[in-house]
Amino acid sequence: MGKKKNKRKSIWRIWAKALGEKGSKCDRESDIIAMVRSFIFLTYLTTNVAIFSGVIRHWNNNGNNGNNDIIHNEVLSQSVNYVGFINN
Repeated sequence: MGKKKNKRKSIWRIWAKALGEKGSKCDRESDIIAMVRSFIFLTYLTTNVAIFSGVIRHWNNNGNNGNNDIIHNEVLSQSVNYVGFINN
């Protein structure tokens, strides 16, 4: 049981050092600062995964949705009518 605890403590120390310099001379306070930094990192990671998955989802989307074509054609016809009105 002692080996698992020492290994967990060692992994935590490495992770805390990877987040940046020690936040305080007090170990308890430094651990709290490392937890806050870990939370910030996880929110950044979650946001980036959401953005990345949205990009992948819409990658090479050629407008297979019929509603987009209808809206696009309607806007296009209105702009042609407007331009035709100006030229007359």
